Amino acid sequence: MDLSDPSLYVNRELSWLAFNERVLDQARDARWSLLERLKFLAIHCSNLDEFFMIRVSGLHEQLDAHVASQQPDGIEVRELLNQIRKLAQRQLSDADQLYREVLLPALTACGMRVGRVSELSEGQKHWARDYFRASVFPVLTPLGVDPVHPFPFLSNLSLSLAVELHDPASSEHRFARVKVPEILPRFVEVAGNGDEEHSFVLLEDLIGQNLSELFPGLEIRGCHPFRVTRDMDLDVLEDAAEDLLSAVDRGVRRRRFGAAVRLEVSPQLPPHIRQLLLEKLEIEEVDLYESQVPLGLSCLFQLASRNRPELRDAPLVQRVPLAWLEKGDPFSAIRAGDVCLHHPYDSFAPVLDLLSFAALDPGVLAIKMTLYRAGSDAEAMRALIRAAENGKQVAVSIELKARFDEANNIAWARALERAGAHVFYSAADVKTHAKALLIVRREGADLRRYVHLSTGNYNAATARLYTDVALMTCDPQTGEDVSELFNSLSGFSVSPRYRVLAVAPGSLRSKILELIEEQARRARSGGRGRIFAKLNALVDADVIRALYRASNDGAEIDLLVRGPCCLRPRVKGVSENIRVRSLLGRFLEHERVFAFGAEGEEELFLASADWMPRNLDRRVELFFPVASEAARKQVLEECIWPLAHEDCGAYEMDESGHYRRPAPPADGPHADAQEHVLAAVTKNRPRPSIKPWAVVT
Repeated sequence: MDLSDPSLYVNRELSWLAFNERVLDQARDARWSLLERLKFLAIHCSNLDEFFMIRVSGLHEQLDAHVASQQPDGIEVRELLNQIRKLAQRQLSDADQLYREVLLPALTACGMRVGRVSELSEGQKHWARDYFRASVFPVLTPLGVDPVHPFPFLSNLSLSLAVELHDPASSEHRFARVKVPEILPRFVEVAGNGDEEHSFVLLEDLIGQNLSELFPGLEIRGCHPFRVTRDMDLDVLEDAAEDLLSAVDRGVRRRRFGAAVRLEVSPQLPPHIRQLLLEKLEIEEVDLYESQVPLGLSCLFQLASRNRPELRDAPLVQRVPLAWLEKGDPFSAIRAGDVCLHHPYDSFAPVLDLLSFAALDPGVLAIKMTLYRAGSDAEAMRALIRAAENGKQVAVSIELKARFDEANNIAWARALERAGAHVFYSAADVKTHAKALLIVRREGADLRRYVHLSTGNYNAATARLYTDVALMTCDPQTGEDVSELFNSLSGFSVSPRYRVLAVAPGSLRSKILELIEEQARRARSGGRGRIFAKLNALVDADVIRALYRASNDGAEIDLLVRGPCCLRPRVKGVSENIRVRSLLGRFLEHERVFAFGAEGEEELFLASADWMPRNLDRRVELFFPVASEAARKQVLEECIWPLAHEDCGAYEMDESGHYRRPAPPADGPHADAQEHVLAAVTKNRPRPSIKPWAVVT
């Protein structure tokens, strides 16, 4: 069969929407605690916002430029946008219904009532008026629209009120826009109830009920919320970026002016105001989405973070490696054997310990590190600053184009430079997505390299939320490779020779294809070819075709793809031996874990890269082996074997690209692969021992 046939591929954007549907399904799942369900709904809406800001805006640019589809599924851009609108509107409708009919009543039953200002008691209304005058009114800026006052700019994801006014003196009808301030809590907790119930009103409703304070002498004829989503993709051209730091900084500041790609409104918005907004935003009617519930439900993060332990997951108790407790310092612990960290089950503290020790240790000569997403409050960055101030040679590769973290990274770059660190950036058309830390330490007459490699970022906050795997080692060959990596990032090394690492762009694509082909060759020769891959996205057409060929040769392939997957499994004569599943749970599955070969002799690898063209061709990425027996055992038992259960909680993809979730067993609660690992860690039991590789049936 022709492996270029478009029918063999799922569209990336539609597959991403299917992933977000699975997130919404978690919010529907009554087995989660109430505030966790709110969190999933907020994540679903936040995901959809980013999808429109980046992916849909990119499709509009393709349409305007008359660019044909570049995806292997072959769907034309206009048709794809039509399908996206249908699916997105359906998801919004389902989210609306879930919020109104299920979650709101459940919140009320638990003593967290979200209502309207008009439903408050008299005492609460009095408190609300005082709160508005003292805390809200001073930060509001009503903007009238008429021949003298032009239509105001509406920033990305800004929530506004469209206000209809009537002037009794002139009998004129007027229009004004009031922006709902983002610096104030969206859910206002109302005092004065007198009992244990917590009452909340939406900030936009509170403003709407007090508009007479903003427009004295005018009659309020109507007040309707609306919300705008804009193109937020940052485009920095290399030949126009002589100073990349300044270019990205300017781009971040310009980003708020991107073209509008979505308008969200309430169904009650009058047609003439709807038409005015469409004209001023220069978008079509098909880009308008109606919602009966508060616009921008990502605001539910505020309620989901309430201190109600009985409505949340049990607290996370993290593990610390035994070597960290037995040895006197991080360097001794790593010399005793490779240390494997499986976040968030393992604490991120050992990574920070290593950096903090290195910053103060007189034997440490140099620290080199890649930075992709560190966040605004990064202890790792402060340790690097201390190291530079203490005279260490500190060199940091900072990715200025890490989407939505550009401002944080620019601030850290400048702080590091002020401390005396060497800071360097990737080229404008390449991102450094690899996660690597190198510490050079004098020990007697020798120099030893200590290395930390990870699938995730140097961000302590996300390390409690995302599953990632990291290795700490002082293996000489790995240390030499990481030195070569940093030399290539900071200098002009064109083709460094790596011993154990595969690096993109360059050798990573060929390494993956070689490993897949090796399993296909084993299967062709009568052996047992096996491939396991756990990653965030599978989009690359070359890799998909290689997997199809391996399946046809008899290799057994198990893919755990959390997000978009463009491969179609179980297609007769093409992918009959391929299984695709997606795991969602308490933690965001972010680790990239790979196994090639039959059980007991499999080669294990970790990576910073997903199998996407951008990761294999346009990013600096790392793919590295898991060599030590202790680390191999931990990766097998915690990242692979728990997924062998048919009831591990993963969704399974069928030939059509649809996902189904297995029904819970009749004799007990629904199993969850993450819970298997979490239970073993928190209860100090042996790690789960489940028969490996029992996955392809």
